[in-house]
Amino acid sequence: MSDQLPPCPSCASDFTYESGALLVCPMCGHEWSPGSFDGTDHAGPSDARVVKDAVGNPLEDGDDVTIVKDLKVKGAGGGVVKVGTKVRGIRLISDGVGDHDIDAKVPGFGQMQLKSSVVKKAV
Repeated sequence: MSDQLPPCPSCASDFTYESGALLVCPMCGHEWSPGSFDGTDHAGPSDARVVKDAVGNPLEDGDDVTIVKDLKVKGAGGGVVKVGTKVRGIRLISDGVGDHDIDAKVPGFGQMQLKSSVVKKAV
């Protein structure tokens, strides 16, 4: 077998495999099309995607945000994160559950993932 599959562009694992028209990395779950990565002009996942808050402000790692909508917390005792709760030092993620794209420590609840559509950048 002379065709070598390229390593994963996300984690550099050599264990990639083909799944239909895509290449898949079993180590990190990253999927990409074979011609999309050539090692020179590829922008990383954080460079290609801009995460915006509920009012359209771009968010970055380390920003402080406030919650703009009451959020019911599922599991671990439940509860409600109230409007106006300030969350400090967010971290943007690309592998969140569903469409959750923020990882943060919410006061009174601990570590959780949030959607950018329910937060507003704090001034």
